[in-house]
Amino acid sequence: MILSDGDLKRYLEAGSLQMIPMSEECIRENGLDLRFGRDFAVMKGDREPFDVRGDNDVGQYYAIHSDVTTFVIPPRSRCLAHTVETVTLPQDLMGFCELRSSYARLGLSIPPTIIDAGFEGQLTIEIVGSVFPVKVYPLDRFLHVVFSRLTSPVEKPYAGTYQRQRGIQLPRFKEYTRTYDS
Repeated sequence: MILSDGDLKRYLEAGSLQMIPMSEECIRENGLDLRFGRDFAVMKGDREPFDVRGDNDVGQYYAIHSDVTTFVIPPRSRCLAHTVETVTLPQDLMGFCELRSSYARLGLSIPPTIIDAGFEGQLTIEIVGSVFPVKVYPLDRFLHVVFSRLTSPVEKPYAGTYQRQRGIQLPRFKEYTRTYDS
């Protein structure tokens, strides 16, 4: 079941869903709008493959732009942005993220992005650039999160790699082990 503005207000007032800092203008008809933070990262073209099991320096694949007052999303690029807001989800809610429609109408897009039940932190969002440069501003609302109530609380709330993240978080890979059945 997707939550309405009234449902969201009740969750927020009860403290089980948290958005810090909280702004009334961010509570929408059926979701919450979140704002750009001040840090961005642009993926750089590199001929060296990134080995997800290797000992790569993931930072070499990104140009980091910190504490900016404006940011231009280059055409056809892949960028990371983060939200100003820290969100905390209870064990019976999950969120679906999408760009606000005005940004999508400029040709920007994001891949499907889920916020798991039990997650706490700022969100790092990948943005795919338009066919032309788009100048954006920290503190502008750019992301719309629709919340869905689960049929029952999760037994294992999110406790993954990005729990309690702040700012831009580059990809992190835990040690992988693979077993094969004979």
